[in-house]
Amino acid sequence: MSRRHAAEKRIVLPDAKFGDRVLTKFMNNLMVDGKKSAAERIVYNAFERVEAKLKKAPVDVFHEALDLIKPAVEVRSRRVGGATYQVPVEVRPERREALAIRWLIKAARSRNEHTMEERLAGELMDAVNSRGSAVKRREDTHKMADANKAFSHYRW
Repeated sequence: MSRRHAAEKRIVLPDAKFGDRVLTKFMNNLMVDGKKSAAERIVYNAFERVEAKLKKAPVDVFHEALDLIKPAVEVRSRRVGGATYQVPVEVRPERREALAIRWLIKAARSRNEHTMEERLAGELMDAVNSRGSAVKRREDTHKMADANKAFSHYRW
């Protein structure tokens, strides 16, 4: 890690259709090979599928799903006297959001539907109903932190 100065936070512009900054971050993470229009098409079409199925505003469903995926605690490795301990630490809000976005995309990509739109829509609907791979990942992270709370006094 550099000791000089922290990296400046880039300002992300809100997306064109819904005016949401978090959605833009999500699209930027979903984007492959700089093809932003393809990422936008995938997200917007997935949102249309979600809206048709759940009869709710897709952006609200998206934010609800992200809130259910965001981890509160995680474990970080800490070396103390030759031994490595998994120390549970609280997750900063920016990292919490970034992890949720990353986990949601990874879970959607690993699904078995035909198109990415179907996969993303399915994972969003599963996350809203507190199931699916992304929510399971959060639960596993919380379980690991809970199992290692004996080492929480090694926090730094």
